[in-house]
Amino acid sequence: MAKNLVIVESPSKATTIKKFLGSSYEVVASNGHVRDLPKSQLGIDVDNDFEPKYITIRGKGELLAKLRKEVKKADKIYLATDPDREGEAISWHLMTALKLENKNTSRITFNEITKNAVKQAIKQARPIDTNLVDAQQARRVLDRLVGYKISPVLWAKVKRGLSAGRVQSVALRIISDRDAEINAFISKEYWTLNADFYMDGEKKPLNAEFYGTHSKKMTIETGNEMDEIIASLQKSSFHVEDVKKSQRTKKSPLPFTTSTLQQEAAKTLNFSTQKTMRLAQGLYEGVAVKGRGTIGLITYLRTDSTRISEEAKAAAKDYITENYGAEYLAGDPAQKKSGQKIQDAHEAIRPSYIDLTPAQVKESLNRDQFRLYQLIWKRFIASQMAAAKYETTSVKIDSDKYRFTASSSKVVFQGYLNVYQTDEDKVDKKTLSKNIVKGAAMKVDNLEKKQHFTQPPAHFTEASLVKTLEELGIGRPSTYAPTISTIINRHYVAKEQKQLYVTELGEVVNSIMKKSFPSIVDVNFTAAMEGLLDCVEDGTVKWKTVIENFYPDLKEAVEIAQKELEEITIEDEVTDVICEECGRNLVVKYGPHGKFLACPGFPECRNTKPFFEKIGVDCPKCGGDLVMKMSRKGRRYFGCMNFPECDFMTWQKPSVKKCPKCGGLMLEKGSKLVCMDEKCGYVEAKPKED
Repeated sequence: MAKNLVIVESPSKATTIKKFLGSSYEVVASNGHVRDLPKSQLGIDVDNDFEPKYITIRGKGELLAKLRKEVKKADKIYLATDPDREGEAISWHLMTALKLENKNTSRITFNEITKNAVKQAIKQARPIDTNLVDAQQARRVLDRLVGYKISPVLWAKVKRGLSAGRVQSVALRIISDRDAEINAFISKEYWTLNADFYMDGEKKPLNAEFYGTHSKKMTIETGNEMDEIIASLQKSSFHVEDVKKSQRTKKSPLPFTTSTLQQEAAKTLNFSTQKTMRLAQGLYEGVAVKGRGTIGLITYLRTDSTRISEEAKAAAKDYITENYGAEYLAGDPAQKKSGQKIQDAHEAIRPSYIDLTPAQVKESLNRDQFRLYQLIWKRFIASQMAAAKYETTSVKIDSDKYRFTASSSKVVFQGYLNVYQTDEDKVDKKTLSKNIVKGAAMKVDNLEKKQHFTQPPAHFTEASLVKTLEELGIGRPSTYAPTISTIINRHYVAKEQKQLYVTELGEVVNSIMKKSFPSIVDVNFTAAMEGLLDCVEDGTVKWKTVIENFYPDLKEAVEIAQKELEEITIEDEVTDVICEECGRNLVVKYGPHGKFLACPGFPECRNTKPFFEKIGVDCPKCGGDLVMKMSRKGRRYFGCMNFPECDFMTWQKPSVKKCPKCGGLMLEKGSKLVCMDEKCGYVEAKPKED
């Protein structure tokens, strides 16, 4: 009997596929990439048409020897790595490493690991798509050139071990720009007013919000303005000017793409992007399910398409009709509208078997796997269901001059909400009396005024950063999670309570990148580069043309940076603090979380201490010295030297200048100095530094 060999990336994927194929098939795993650029050198011949010098990855020799033995026994070889650029490149490298050029070798791909999908893929076997391979090579070479050419500049100017990356540096800049925007934000005072209205015969009051005049919405900016309005309202009579009832529909959500899955898992399950991808990889490759053996539970996890196969649509239709009724079927499920290039050979992320409900597989999955599978399953079923219908009632209550509004909303047809709800789908349970009619007289009571201050933009979370990267066209489904993990692991960014903050180290790296390599951290340039990689995949641009056009500018920028960039001296600065162990003067060193004091006698003396940089401002609480400190995750703040006796702290840098209006502490916010007491509200321009 003819022997067929199928090569996949992972052992778990091999186990899942093996059970679908007969005894004439052997399924083995390459454990990811087998060849790559060398770590010890650039690995790209820039003088010889940018030819990459691939080598066997260390530790893969024994595995390749085993694979070669299997190849010798086989009459036909199928390369079944993942259905994307990276998977295509792994297959291409296997062709070379296993010398398959003269063997009967084909490439097969499938979006889900099911019996039908695998058998169909074998029927549709094809040659390796060199355009896909070239797109991956272009990305790999670009990333290597940026990393290996710029990183040594950072080593020379800051500290060894730092790295720059084509996508990570842009992500760092986006977070840094947001932090700068937050630090420069000056909050403004505003007021809101709510009132309880009573109608004859009704015991329960109607709570309404102040809108403004009859024709214009008003923003109340001061307490005096609010008091004048309240004084006028207390003398006024009120009536119902309008009662409006209407129906609105809310379409079912689209099925998940990689980015929307990462965003929703972060919001609802509190998973990092990396954890989401790791769990999804396991669900895709195969899980042992009671009564079914090892099966892949979801489709391929790296996709930016919301397309659904006809078979999956039909299966969802049958399931929804049987379990909820035909009225719950979507007339025409929503489709994603986008001007961006979508890798539409893929489908959206969905369950491979619609009939396998979360409850049926719960015992076979660990807690996190189950929660992610449940999220994917519910989202997919919801995407194929009818829209939810709401009935809304809005009321306008007028005096002779001002207007209040109240509204309520209730679900009249659940639609997809029967299966899947997010925080955005939850409706306010406020109800309005059915007896409220136009023209009815209303009595006002309990005018409740509240003072507020405008809030700065929110810090990025992993979810909102992924959304922004996707909207800006930076990176692709496979790169979001590794990009975020890299900038966190390198301590450029700290993650505290879901929020991302630039560390002191991140600020230094970002400032060097913006000064010396502006195009690398330019959002539009990076997005355009992604577009060029898509053109390589389409076969309309040669991959080496992309590199040829990119490299000269990079080379010039690196040479200029090496010559002209002023050194940022942040290590071995001698202090007047004496080492208790050996009597030397401690020096300032730079670690993953910023500055610290260390003994220059290392390694004989290993004494270290926290470094607190005095800023020349007294603590407003106890009169002690205010110093710059670092949070445990590396975020900079300013606190009192007398901690823990004094707990004063602020994220903004205090100014030596006192507030001329109230005598309080002033904080630096961008180009302004702002009084720390919001009620004082004093603001002035920050003096320009010499």
